[in-house]
Amino acid sequence: MKRVSLTQYLVEEQRLHNTIPAELRLLIEVVARACKTISHAVGKGALGDVLGTAGSENVQGEVQKKLDVLSNEILLQANEWGGHLAAMASEEMDSFFPIPNRYPKGEYLLLFDPLDGSSNIDVNVSIGTIFSVLKAPEGMTEPTEEAFLQPGSRQVAAGYAVYGPQTVLVLTTGNGVHCFTLDREMGSWVLTQRDMKIPAETKEYAINASNARHWFPPVKRYIDELQAGETGPRGKNFNMRWIASMVADVHRILNRGGIFMYPADAREPDKPGKLRLMYEANPMSFLIEQAGGAATNGRQRILDIQPKKLHERVAVFLGSKAEVERVTGYHAE
Repeated sequence: MKRVSLTQYLVEEQRLHNTIPAELRLLIEVVARACKTISHAVGKGALGDVLGTAGSENVQGEVQKKLDVLSNEILLQANEWGGHLAAMASEEMDSFFPIPNRYPKGEYLLLFDPLDGSSNIDVNVSIGTIFSVLKAPEGMTEPTEEAFLQPGSRQVAAGYAVYGPQTVLVLTTGNGVHCFTLDREMGSWVLTQRDMKIPAETKEYAINASNARHWFPPVKRYIDELQAGETGPRGKNFNMRWIASMVADVHRILNRGGIFMYPADAREPDKPGKLRLMYEANPMSFLIEQAGGAATNGRQRILDIQPKKLHERVAVFLGSKAEVERVTGYHAE
């Protein structure tokens, strides 16, 4: 079988569909190279002195791991000088990062969660990087936070890397979802799954069940139905899968079907959820929809949400379309 590299795929897509400008193609390649570097650091583990905490907190007040900080620096340094970006924003940084004046500027904005699943770093469970690309507003001379506050439907590219038994890069530019596997010997990304589709039928769900006592009634109703199994209203048995790395849970759903849920709950009823709209929910929702699934916050399509701030949080229900529509419908009753 002919091996197709990431670069070959992007060039072919440009020729066939004219949807990937050269500058966007080069930006995606730079992000992919940064993910290779992060994968190498993750793979070294304790041998590279990258495990444990960094002794600092991010903007959300969460303790940062050494790999969180390192991954953030790798992505910033890889992308700041290429001339493809106007600015970047990271889950790990208080404010956005403008491209230094000593470097050329581009027309895109890059947002990323440099290392998703931090709680799994030290125990050798799959973790990953999530990224989203937006066009900078027309006529923008200097980047502002407002420039980033675009609904997810305006993304021009999104993807994630999973650092697990294999390192994979899953990408969409609005023309389906495609998976590339890192050939560690050759150092290249090779296309291994083209046009991924989420199976319509599912028997798996992902949710942090330890929060069950805090769930709002629509979520409790939905989970109770799943747990009732073949004797309940759904008439079949469901299995729960929870990795606590969003990238790993979403990757499983893209391959096997299922639904991933991180709902708001009664602990902080005034907060809309825990996951970050700009760095996690939007890019994952773009991928899920491109693969034939659905993604909502329980009330509306995530990609239609108008962000109000850079680190906005949101409830997330994504995966197999029928399941997402069912639990979303319960919220409307």
